[in-house]
Amino acid sequence: MGWMPAQGRLAAGLLVNLAASICIVFLNKWLYVRLGFPNLSLTLVHFAITWLGLYLCQALGAFAPKSLRAAQVLPLALSFCGFVVFTNLSLQSNTIGTYQLAKAMTTPVIVLIQSLAYGKSFPLRIKLTLVPITLGVFLNSYYDVKFNVLGTVFATLGVLVTSLYQVWVGAKQHELQVNSMQLLYYQAPMSSAMLLFIIPFFEPVFGEGGIFGPWTLSAVAFIHWQTTDNIKNFSSCLATRSCIQQLDVEVAFHQDTPEQR
Repeated sequence: MGWMPAQGRLAAGLLVNLAASICIVFLNKWLYVRLGFPNLSLTLVHFAITWLGLYLCQALGAFAPKSLRAAQVLPLALSFCGFVVFTNLSLQSNTIGTYQLAKAMTTPVIVLIQSLAYGKSFPLRIKLTLVPITLGVFLNSYYDVKFNVLGTVFATLGVLVTSLYQVWVGAKQHELQVNSMQLLYYQAPMSSAMLLFIIPFFEPVFGEGGIFGPWTLSAVAFIHWQTTDNIKNFSSCLATRSCIQQLDVEVAFHQDTPEQR
């Protein structure tokens, strides 16, 4: 009897995560292609809303913040900016299908990084499962009718930075003894501050095409819908914690982008 509620929470968390992820990808693509919303500015909105959601979660007792030094989180905040920005640029420059398939390469690259940099070994059956993934991504890219070099560069950078970020997150959580929400609680505002400094050098702030430009009501509504990003992050944490606490399986906590989103 005690196992069924855990299964229900896990299933609900995964379903909300899946629905929110699909919604965010299509909403972001619409904002980039149809409305021309600036990429970095949209990423900043994601980060700000994510931090607000986490602040509300800790205020409601969903988790307890842990005191961390800025220097401990700074490398993660930098890589957090990089992977969200590059994956959003990949979405902006590629078709949704190519964007999603490119993200599948994250798993093989994580295995490669852990094997080369951390000396981890993986069973042969796990390595063999990476072969069809890699082959499928290559064939899709080769035969993609809308293939473009810039999109491929952004997708490649996105996969590399995302994989590095995921490895670092796992290492930092173990080192600092924190969970994903406690870590993201510090990362999100730091990453937002970094983008606030960078955006004026790459994108207009006011006027046509700027984040404070004359956007239509539909554009503003689409941006507000990005709050589903917080639902996705929270459901991911809820699902993973349910696995660990109730089903007694070993699961590594990891974070999903407000980008990718």
